[in-house]
Order: sequence, then C-alpha cells, then structure tokens
Amino acid sequence: MTVLPAPTLAGDGTHVAEAARELIAAMMLEPTGRITPSVYETGRLVSDAPWLTGHGRRLTHLLVTQRPDGGWGAPGGYSVVPTVSAVEALLSALRAAPGGPRRADLAAAAGRGLAVLSGWLADGPSLPDTPAADLIVPALVERINGQLARFGERPDGWPRALPGVDRRRLDALHALLAAGRPVPLKLLHAFEVLGPAALRRPDITPVAGAVGASPAATAAWVSAGGGPGLHRTALAYLEAAVGQHGGPVPCCTPITVFERGWTLSTLSRAGVPFRAAPKLVAELAAALGPQGTPTGPGLPADADTTSVTLYALARLGHPVEPTSLLGYDLGSHFCTWQGEDGSSVTTNAHVLEALGWHVRHTVSGADRYRARTAALARWLCDIQQPDGCWADRWHASPYYATSCVVLALDGYAPTGAAAAVDRAVDWVLATQRADGAWGRWSGTAEETAYALHVLLGVRGPARRGVRDAVRRGLAYLETTDSRRDDPPLWHDKDLYTPVLIVRAAVVAARQLALTTSDPGWAAAAGPASGASMIRGA
Repeated sequence: MTVLPAPTLAGDGTHVAEAARELIAAMMLEPTGRITPSVYETGRLVSDAPWLTGHGRRLTHLLVTQRPDGGWGAPGGYSVVPTVSAVEALLSALRAAPGGPRRADLAAAAGRGLAVLSGWLADGPSLPDTPAADLIVPALVERINGQLARFGERPDGWPRALPGVDRRRLDALHALLAAGRPVPLKLLHAFEVLGPAALRRPDITPVAGAVGASPAATAAWVSAGGGPGLHRTALAYLEAAVGQHGGPVPCCTPITVFERGWTLSTLSRAGVPFRAAPKLVAELAAALGPQGTPTGPGLPADADTTSVTLYALARLGHPVEPTSLLGYDLGSHFCTWQGEDGSSVTTNAHVLEALGWHVRHTVSGADRYRARTAALARWLCDIQQPDGCWADRWHASPYYATSCVVLALDGYAPTGAAAAVDRAVDWVLATQRADGAWGRWSGTAEETAYALHVLLGVRGPARRGVRDAVRRGLAYLETTDSRRDDPPLWHDKDLYTPVLIVRAAVVAARQLALTTSDPGWAAAAGPASGASMIRGA
C-alpha cells in the first residue's frame, strides 16, 4: 500500500506537487483502483459465497461495523440497503454455524438488526436514489423472512417476519425475465437480487471475470452454476476483490478508468503541477469507444465517465473529439445512460466541461458544440436549489454536486451563469461549520475541499467573507485531514469512498490556495502534520 506524505501549504508548492506524483504512482501500482469496503456487498458474499476465502473476516467486518442502534451504514434512508444485507447474511451464517460464543455474537447482532429494520420498514422508509435500491430491499426482505421461517426456535425478541415493502418493480422485472426478455445491462451490477429467472440465464457471462463489475453479482452467478470454462476467471476476480481488504469487498471493482479520469481532471483543473506517464494517458484514451467508456468492465458506457475521461485527456494535451457524447443528448440535457430514470446534475456538469473545452480550443468544436454548451448551462442554472446549492444522484453531499456545477459554469458557460455562481458562493459561505469545515452530516475533509474549490476556483474578485472562510477551511484540512477517515459519501448500492479521487480533491484545494492572488490564504493553515496522505482503507 502506497503511503503518501501530507503536503504543506507553505513555500513554493513542492509538497503539493509531490503529493500529486504519489497519487499518480498509486494509480499505476494499483490499476484496479482503491475503494473502501462495502457492508452491502460483503453481506452478499457471506450469504451467497461462504466457500470463498475470507468468510470469517467478512463476518467479523459485519460485527464490528454495526452501529449502536443496530443498523449499518450512513444516517437516514442510506442505512436500509446495508442493513438488510447484513441481517440476511447473519441469519444465513447462523443457520450454517455450529454453537458457541461466535454464534452468540452473530445472533445478538442479527437481533439488533432485525429490531431496527422492523421499525424502519413499518414506517415506510424513504430510500435515497442509489442504484437498484427499490429492487434490493424487497428482494432481501423476502430472503430475511424466508430465513426467519426456517428457524426452528427464534431467540426472544425476534420478529416472526419483517413488515412488507413495495415490490411492484421487482415483481414486474421478474415477470419480464420469466417471459424470456434479456436482463438489462445496467441491472447486471445488481444481478444477485434479480431472482432465479436471471440466475439461470445462459446468456449471462462475465466480462474480465466479473458480472456487472460487482463481487456480489459475480458470486451469485458462480453459485448458481455459471457456465463451462468460465468459473476460473470469475473465481480469480473474486479472490482479487477479497484481497483488496483481506475479506470484505467493495461494491464495484475495478474502477480503473473512473479513478484515473476523476483524479487527473481534478489535478489538472486546479493547476497542480504533475506529469502523467505516457502509459497512463494511452490506457485512458484506449478505454474510449464509439459509445464512450463505462465505469467498469461489464457495465454500460455512460456519459459521466466518458465526459470526465475526455476532459482529462484534453487537459493533458491529448484531446479526443467528443462525438461519443452525442448519443446521450436529450436536447435540454444529457442522460447518464440510455433509459436512465431521472437525471444527473454532475453528469451534465462534466459534459459541459468536456464540450466546453472543445468549443474554446478547436475550430470544429466551436461550430459543433457551442449551442449544446449554452443549453446545458441554462439547464444547470434552472435546476439550482432555492438555497443556491445543487444535489445529485451519484453523491450524498451537495458540496460535491455544487462544486462540479460551479466550476463547469464558471469555466465554460457562454453567458448568464454569474448569478447562479454567486448564489452558490453565498450558500457555501452560509453553511460553513464552527470548526471551519463543511459537510452534510459532519465536517469532512472531502466536503471541505469541494467547498474550497467553489470559493477559490471561481474567477473574479473575492466576495466579502470569502477570505476568512478559506482561512478557516484550510486550517481544518491541516488539523484533521490525516487524523481520521471520513464517512463514505459516493453512491453505489451503498455508500463508498474512491480513496484516490477524494485525496486528489484535497490536493487540488491546497493548490488553489497556493496559486490564489491572496498569499495569506496559502499561509493560513500553517505547516502540515506529516501524517500519511493516503491510508489503506
């Protein structure tokens, strides 16, 4: 595991440059990407693949990550998906495990989880817009109730069954699959909850060893029988996923293009001095096809990963004509993928950057994409929240979405975006915490970095209050950034952290402070703590 020194804000920025070099080296050394473990995904492997290396460590991970209230995961509706997965996994392990202290620990944890789930489901939880949540919850509640029915004697306090939940979409999908309809490519990422009609499909085969770039989906495919000659690559994929954290697994792996695109574009946008290895740039360019590129093998290509990849390559001096994005154009805005339910603010901000770069730097781009950038800028301004922020379906924090949109509008909106940017700056100033941090649930280094991107990355004279807010935010980064792990904020089946991407955001915030016209901001935080820049997750 690469350990990176924390950069100081003093001097000529050599420490920031060194941090960037270490980030790039880490991407080359760990090409699958660095991502935190998932309670949801780990629970699915406990239940569906107890034969896989690291089973005991996965059970331990479920025990030690349970919250005092009996749930797992982030606050509010974000708790439901990881908690139904963990509870179903513990019940499955209990039915297979012999007696003893270990069984008592599993039973106690399962009982606490059942109690909290009973309350949440009875109240009809509001689920956040995470992938396949409306399929995962009813599918796993059904499995939990099946597990409870098979216990000969339930411990005191356990319910006979959990309350029912809305399963209309799951039932409709089961009916389509039973009628022989193909499994939609975007649903392969949640293959593990699609039911027997999907698991028995002979047309589902792994890509690069994985089904839907998901350990849970791949384990379900292997357990259901898979196909001749294909288990070997799938098992190798699962072993590699297990090896990342010694037992627990992430939601999506590999994330090679996603990690590289976001990290390189973030560093480049902020003006961080670095040199990307030619091999890194060549591999990023090679990932682009006629429809763009997906986040991971076996997933559909999407406009978000495609646009960030295009923007990163352009900033690195290797522009690629962005015609692959035109297939996602809906007129007023761009979809993340064809057939998307809803829309993504950050996808459209990233598309604005990718197209806007070509408008500004190429003759053909000016003619071909100017109208699209103007329409995108209007769409983004129109959906700004009344308080001045933006929110998005791919991240739990409005600070991420707001920074993405503000930087895109300030950099590439043809006209008319200044008022929206000003409102966003006002919102950031108004929501800073007493300790200098920003954050949805608590102050985090990640969200503080995004807030600083808004305050420092916008052109023009600094607004009243910005100087003090930046000074306090930088001081927060210096005193807390390397001392603890922030909570996961990125959306997958449950929340996760793409570690290098987040670290790049922090490095970029420091670079912006170093290059601002007010040198007092750069010195405000004082010397760095010297703790590690990147920790093993």
